[in-house]
Amino acid sequence: MDALTRAALVLTWQDAAFATGPADRPRAEAGVRAAYAAAGLPAPEHFVWTDSPAEAARAATTIGAGDLGASVRDAVRTAPWEAVRADAYAELGPQGWAEAWAATGGPLWEQTSTLVTRIRQGIGDDDGGDDETRAAQRAATLDAVLGQHEAAWLALFDSLGLLDPLAGLAEVARSAGWWWPFERIAILSERPTELHRDEPGRLHNGAGPALAYPDGFALHAWRGMPIPADFVASLGGLTTARIDAEGNAELRRVMLEIFGYDRYLAETGARPLHRDATGVLWRIDLPGDEPVVMVEVVNSTPEPDGTSRVYHLRVPPGTRTAREGVAWTFGLGEEEYRPLRET
Repeated sequence: MDALTRAALVLTWQDAAFATGPADRPRAEAGVRAAYAAAGLPAPEHFVWTDSPAEAARAATTIGAGDLGASVRDAVRTAPWEAVRADAYAELGPQGWAEAWAATGGPLWEQTSTLVTRIRQGIGDDDGGDDETRAAQRAATLDAVLGQHEAAWLALFDSLGLLDPLAGLAEVARSAGWWWPFERIAILSERPTELHRDEPGRLHNGAGPALAYPDGFALHAWRGMPIPADFVASLGGLTTARIDAEGNAELRRVMLEIFGYDRYLAETGARPLHRDATGVLWRIDLPGDEPVVMVEVVNSTPEPDGTSRVYHLRVPPGTRTAREGVAWTFGLGEEEYRPLRET
């Protein structure tokens, strides 16, 4: 497979991973039947559809064991998955395997695995149940097949022409969210109704949930950082005093970003640590947290109105000079940074 074809294939699986909107239920159920058949199992007697992984986890813990039957996840997902992976690794060898993963599933895995972790952490929080109930629901997610969030591995196997043994699993991944395979019943979840991410792919939305499902199960986040549902809306009239008084270091960082680093520096009368031809180095000391260190730079290309835009770039806390900070943003050491034109 040439690089362009592989890239197009990866984009297709990326679209599946982050798809929103109603599941294609007939297609997903056909995929489940195919996955059971590939494992040598009879199709489930019943399909139970839920509006979120949270509702599905509740169903998995409240439907009687006699009605569900035993979990068949190992036979349906784990065993065929491991067999295909073993064949691929044997054919490619360690270096070829690493290269194939880096070109297909690797970048997607970083985003989907974080999303899966956040969903698991959020399950139970909206249920109002006790600690035991929440723990049981989260534990139930370990019996789930991740549907669309299996896309990273499926992209790899698809690029290697090894998807046939996993065709049923792939069909569900293209059509639905998480699902739970039991002997008698398969529990399936809808896909999200909303998904908002920033450029690096982190959950991010300041105007509502970053991830939401039809039943109201939702996650709120700012640049990937979990925040309370009403946190951003509560920040009207934000002041430097309120930022300094916030005891949660992660929420304080969100407040700083919303308030604006430049405004915070101006209103607190901060003094620069260092200044040179590349920019100005600033430091904000925060109680109970590492300092925020930024380099202030001016864009050398004027805006349409003739002004020059000022940027504040976060750099490591140990940065000592403005040039070192700017160099770091380019992945260079200070001694290596010798631009033809300063920005």
